Formats: sequence, C-alpha cells, structure tokens
Amino acid sequence: MSRMLLVNCFLLFAILCQAKTIVVKNIEELTKANANAKPGDVIVLQNGEWKNVTVTLNCNGTKEKPITFKAQAAGKVLITGLSKLQIGGAYIIVDGFYFANGYAAGDAVINFRIDKNELANNCRVTNTVINDFNNAKRLDENYWISFYGKNNRLDHCSFINKKNMGVLLAVILDDERSRENFHSIDHNYFGVRLPLASNTGEIIRVGVSQHATFNSNTQITDNYFEHCDGEAEIVSIKSGGNVVRNNLFKESQGSVVLRHGDNNTVENNIFYGNGKAGTGGVRIINKGQWVVNNLFHGCRGSGFRSPLAVMNGIPNSPAHRYVQVTDAVIAGNTFFDCSAIAFGEGSDAERSLPPANVVFANNLFYNRRDSMIYKQFDEVSGIRFLNNDVSKEVEQVVAAGFLKTSFQVQKNDNKPFAVSTTKKPVPYSDSLQKMAQERLEHRLTNAIGFSDLSLAKKIQANAAHCGAGWFKAMGNLTRKRTVTANCSSANEIAVTIAKNKGANIIINLTGKNYHFTSPINITTNVEITSGQKGAINFSSQAAFIIQIIAGNKLALNNLTIDFSAANAKTFITTDTSGSSKHSNFSMSNCNFANYTGTFFTAAKTSVAGSITISGCSFKNGGGTVFNFSNEDDKKGYYNVEKLSITNSTFSNYTGQILTMLRGGNDESTMGPHLIFRNNNINNFHSKNKEPLIVLHGTQVSFIEGNSFSNSNPGKTLLIFEDVVKAAHFFRNNKMDDAGNVVTNNFVVTNDVKVK
Repeated sequence: MSRMLLVNCFLLFAILCQAKTIVVKNIEELTKANANAKPGDVIVLQNGEWKNVTVTLNCNGTKEKPITFKAQAAGKVLITGLSKLQIGGAYIIVDGFYFANGYAAGDAVINFRIDKNELANNCRVTNTVINDFNNAKRLDENYWISFYGKNNRLDHCSFINKKNMGVLLAVILDDERSRENFHSIDHNYFGVRLPLASNTGEIIRVGVSQHATFNSNTQITDNYFEHCDGEAEIVSIKSGGNVVRNNLFKESQGSVVLRHGDNNTVENNIFYGNGKAGTGGVRIINKGQWVVNNLFHGCRGSGFRSPLAVMNGIPNSPAHRYVQVTDAVIAGNTFFDCSAIAFGEGSDAERSLPPANVVFANNLFYNRRDSMIYKQFDEVSGIRFLNNDVSKEVEQVVAAGFLKTSFQVQKNDNKPFAVSTTKKPVPYSDSLQKMAQERLEHRLTNAIGFSDLSLAKKIQANAAHCGAGWFKAMGNLTRKRTVTANCSSANEIAVTIAKNKGANIIINLTGKNYHFTSPINITTNVEITSGQKGAINFSSQAAFIIQIIAGNKLALNNLTIDFSAANAKTFITTDTSGSSKHSNFSMSNCNFANYTGTFFTAAKTSVAGSITISGCSFKNGGGTVFNFSNEDDKKGYYNVEKLSITNSTFSNYTGQILTMLRGGNDESTMGPHLIFRNNNINNFHSKNKEPLIVLHGTQVSFIEGNSFSNSNPGKTLLIFEDVVKAAHFFRNNKMDDAGNVVTNNFVVTNDVKVK
C-alpha cells in the first residue's frame, strides 16, 4: 500500500469517527445539537410529547453524509400545541415525526426555510405525519407544508384532515433561489380533506399567479390522493415545467388544474371517481400542456370538474388570468364510464378564445351509461381529432377523428379495464415524437388509450404503500360508546351532555315542559327524541336555545314541540366561534308550532357538511325558518355543503322559508347543494316584499315536486341570483295562487309561472 493511499485511509477513518449519534430529550438539547452537528451525525429525539416547540434546523450536511434528525421510534415523537418545524440548512433529513393535537397559527407546520435569508436546499422530510393539526378558527389561514429553496424532498409522509383555510402544501417561487427548484413530492398519502366551503382548499399548489411565467420544475410523483374534496383544485399548477406522474386519485371531488404556467406534464395517473359526484380529472389552461396516458374511471364531475376540461381563454390575457390553450397534446388517455369531457369550458363574453393547435389523439372512450362523451362550448377547429375510439353504444354523433367501435374488457383486480382492438396508423409527426422523447424521455405510444394493465397494477400497488408506514389512519379512530338517557327537564338535558362528552347520546324527552335558562351546547353526537304523542312545550329567554358545537352531530327525531312560550330569537344555531370543524344536523318526523324567531341559522364562518330535513311540519309561526345568509363578505364563503329539505309542510307562516347566500365570483367550490323536494307550502307570506326563498350563489339546486298554494301571491315566491355558473332545476311544482319565480339562464324549468 502506497504512503499516500495509507494517509487517505487514515483521513477517511478519522472523518467517519467524527460522526456521532446524539440523543436529545427536550428542545434546548435539540437546539444545541443542531448548532454543533457535523456531516453524518444522527440526532435522535427521545420518545414522548414535545409541546409548544419551534424546531429550527440550520446545520449543513453533505450529499454523501447528511445530518439526520429522527424520532427514537417513528411516530412516538408527538409534536403538539403551538408548534412548527423550520429547516434552513443543507442536506438535512427529518424522519418519523408526528404532528397532532396542535396548530401552527399563521406559520406553516413544516417550512423549508427559517426566514427570508435561510432557505433549505437538498433537504428531506420523510416518514412523518400531520394529522388534524389545524388552527381553531376556520378562516385563520396557513399551510401545512411550504417549500422554498431547491432540490428538497417530501416522501412517504401522511397528511390527513386539514380543515382550516389554506393550501395543504405550497411550493413558493418568491425569487431565483426557489425557482427551477426540482423539488420532489413523492410516495405520500394525502387523505380526507372535507369541502372547505371557500377557496384555498387545494392539496398542492405550485406557484401563484404572479409567478406564472417562471418555471418550478417540481416533480409530483407516485402519491395517493384519497377523499380530497376541499375545492375544485386538488393539485393547482401555477408555474411552468412541472410534472404530475404515476399518482392515484381516489374519490376526490376536484381535478389536477394546469391553471397558470406553460409546458406542464400530466402523465400515467389514475383517477378513480367510482361514481362519486364531482370527481374530476384534468383542467387545461395556457400553453404547451401535455396530458398523456392517464386513466379516468367513473369520474362524474362536470363543468370545471369534468374528467377533462379544455378551457377557453381571454384575448390578450395577462398571465394571471386565462391564457388561451395552445400547443397542447392530449393523447393516449382512457375515459371509462365517465361523464362528458368539455371543450371550450368557461366560454363567455370574456373567455372567448377557443383552444388552438391542440392534438387530441389515440384517446379511448368506453361508456355504456351516458349519451354523450364530450360537450362543446365553442368552436373546436383548433383541435385536431385523430384516432379516438368510442363505444358503439354512445348515442352522440361524434366529430371526424372519433370512431365508434367495440372493446375488449379485461379485469384490473375488481375493476373493468377497456382495451381497443383497432389497428390504425400512428398519427404523430416526427417533430412531435422528437419533442416527446425530450419531454417524456420516451416516444408517444401507438396504443389507443391507457392500455398498459401492468402499469395500472403497479400504480395501485404503489398507492397501498404511500405515506408513513407506521401510521394507519383508521387505527386512530375509536368507536364511541352509546348512552341513552331519559330527561324530564332542560337542566337534565344539559347535565347528560356535559357528563358524557365523547359518547353518542340518545336523549328521550319524558317531560311536558322544558324551560331553557341558558343555551344547550351540543358538544358530542346527540339524538333527541320522544315517544310522547302530545306536544312538548319549549320556553326560553336566551338568544338561542341550542348551539351545535363544531365537530358534532345533532339529530331531532319524532318530536312535537310547541314554542308558544319561547322568546328566543333563534332555536338552533351552528357554532358561533368560527371553528374549522364541520358539524352536521338532521331532523325527521318532527312537528313544530308557534315559533316566531329564526328556527335554524348558520352562524357566520361556520360550516356544516350535511343538513337533512325530512317529514317535518312548521306551522303558525313567523320569521325565517332556515337562514344561511350570514356570509356577506363576497368571498365565496358559504355555510352548508349539502342541504336537503324533503316531504315537509310549511303552513300559516309569516316570514321566509329559506335564504342562502354565497357571495362573490369565486368558481372554486362545489357547494352549496340544495334539494327542496316534495314539500307542501300553504298560506305562507313574507312580511314585506322579500321572496319566500332566496338562492344567491347556490351552485346546484333541485326544487321539484313541491306544492305552493296561497303563498306570496302578487309578490316573489322564489328568486335565483347567480354571479358565476350554476345548475338549477325547477320542475314539476304545483303553483296555486302563488308568487312569481324569478329565474336566470342557469335554471332549467318545466313550470309556467316564472320570470
């Protein structure tokens, strides 16, 4: 052995000996370890609860010898309270943290920078979970993850139950230090984001509108998105050069949206809508977007949430608005039992530029459910349709470039998988194939549709292993015990609820008179019922009688209540604190008489997932029965995702039946959704000239099979008011001495007395 080689060996041995494993048990020791860390060191956080901590890491490892901060046992380092993690060094690995039972206020929970001067580069967060780590108030906005710097990675992590406003994961492109970043977001599980009832409910956003002209080059690959219903955009791309590949989207009400920026690629993804309403696929805006070899299965969205929506653009559009779709390639995709895709979506007086120089080739449409496979909202002369196969059963007369044919249907596990049997010349030019080779690192396939069954199985198998291996979301759910109690007074109701927090409570009203000296707070899931045949008397001097605290459910069943002695302004209100949690409410087979306030009101900034009223009667009262009009900020907020009022009676009343308000011109949300069906409205009059039913900004409504008699004659019965696109169905209603119905162009009706 030469002397020089021997010296090098001794130097290498000395360097290796310098790397240490250090166990820290509190934030002070962790801070000291970070300050003294050397390349190759492993800092182990002792198991236990780390509460109200800011973990700041700004040490510097090397590519060969990163510095690792890991939990003593993955998932056993529980970070709670007002806490966050900020990384501003280089070649740092964070492994096995669990964020739960806390919040980060206005900051990101995990931030790949410390401040504007210290950004993370070549750092990694892995095997980590953020679960329901939300600010208490719904409108207190923050991110869970914010990316800065370059070449950072987030992998094998799980993110569940983000409820407050704010994108879950944001890639920030503030300056050159964070552009063309090549971040990797891979092998993560993104699950259960309930409808936010406002904008900013995305899972991932790459860039913002003011950075639309810059490339990010972020790689979003091999992730699993499940029940991500926050808003219309699951993944919002607002920059250029990004790749969305090999991901599985399951039953998520939204789409991958190429909103701003050019030359983005969406390839080899699977979208399993499984027939769920609002499940979308990809929406295309801007230049040079490629959507190739994706499988869309049972996606049932429409409009902006269509399985594929190719948008219209604005003439001379600034980068932050709607740039015309040009130079796009949409090829080799399969649409299996999906609702219609859309060409020229959003076409209106402003968005008047149809797509141009678009190649739409080798796509497969298997559909035995719908009469149409696509909708056309503007001219399509700028789209070249080539070699697209369609089921023979589809009734639509399709354009040239579509061929009706038969398919082989194989089995992909329990899902059918359609394969074309036709042989056609390859439609792609040499120049396009050269571009594909550079952009995709392979040529465009000759096959019709997503035909690689082995690839589908691989993507599905990968999804099963996404996220933190130690964390199983369902394992964190505990079944609530059920408590049944007979209550003869209002005080007994309050005591029963207070004593049984966390339980499912069934309260049986056994008394005749209930006087509420203070409101009843529903702090767990409660059902109130009674076996009595006669009326039960409710009285109160409070502002409201019942408040549904966010995160809980209230059900009223089989009740007959007389409010003659009640002076409360409101019977039931949702949480007035502005909580980020959802509530739910239902009533069935109940009779209410002589109430002269607002029967049910949704408090400002509260949100309910579902409110269901069935088989109830409201008589001899005054005031508004259902009030959902407190969101008056014109920002697209609303209070209930789905409201259903069916088979109920409203009689001898003065006031309003229902008011709903969703203000502003935001187009990112799906709700509110209203069903008002098979109800009987008799002798119901407004106090002044207001309509009995006001729908302002309701996104979808079905008002069907109702009977309106002697209700607001000579006035307005119902008014539809919309600023953005909506879908209303007013049909098969019986009108007898009833007021006018004021409609707009979003209303489909077969009733005659409308304006």
